[in-house]
Amino acid sequence: MIDVPAELAATQEKFNKEAGRAFIAALPDLTAAFLDRWDLRLAGAPMHGVAALVLPVDRADGTPAVLKLQIRDHESEGEPVALRLWNGDGAVRLLDHDEPTGTMLLERLDSSRMLAHQPDVHEGVLVIARLLAHLHTTTAPAGMRRLGDITAALLERTPRALERIPDPAARRLVADCAAAVREVAGEPGDRLLHWDLHDENVLAADRAPWLAIDPKPLAGDPGFDLWPALANNFDPDDVVWRFDAMTDVLGLDRARARAWTYGRLLQNALWEIEDGRPVDGDDLEIARRLRARTA
Repeated sequence: MIDVPAELAATQEKFNKEAGRAFIAALPDLTAAFLDRWDLRLAGAPMHGVAALVLPVDRADGTPAVLKLQIRDHESEGEPVALRLWNGDGAVRLLDHDEPTGTMLLERLDSSRMLAHQPDVHEGVLVIARLLAHLHTTTAPAGMRRLGDITAALLERTPRALERIPDPAARRLVADCAAAVREVAGEPGDRLLHWDLHDENVLAADRAPWLAIDPKPLAGDPGFDLWPALANNFDPDDVVWRFDAMTDVLGLDRARARAWTYGRLLQNALWEIEDGRPVDGDDLEIARRLRARTA
């Protein structure tokens, strides 16, 4: 009934290995089952990101929607919980959800009007900041994965990772990021964070100028949500402007927000190191620029 995009199959193979292969093999039957279960009709070509297959569909009453199929894991399992709490206010609306598989039926937004298509990068950063300010008004529910737990694990893994960074300057910078995180780790926050709000995860809709999609939610400090907008369309000379603009819109203490942004850079660095890759240069440059901001 559907052709699974080769790019999605490749990323599932890369990141999820056997589980990814099993997911891809099951997708045609899984899709057919949910089309039947929720009385849906295919209404367009499949779309995909790194992890999910997204199918435009129409409900029985003609309402446009999208069917999102993905592996249920520690990142994706919180998505329907967050979307239900936000209830369409600043984010895409959840219409239905199957908890065992993580499959969701969502309102259909306009994928042709993505924030990434807007030519004014500064305005895009401000759009993201305003959305985050709105989403962060929600307190994370009990059971949501928590920044405090993530931070404790990062700091525990850091000493071993530092030994695997050959460049002294890079090693010192990652160590400095860990030290900054350690200072704020005791107050990790309780806001409902999106975690991945960049300009390809913001779409236009008839009911709102811009709405957030594809959260990987957790409970924590809003400063941990800034990194995607700093790294998107990366421009080293623009990092400080973006950081200042976002912290202004969100009303954040800059020292604290900087520390939690370092936490995000530390998270990325550990992933790279533990996978045997060099630490990403853009991430380190963001850390350098923010550190120079305090000099």
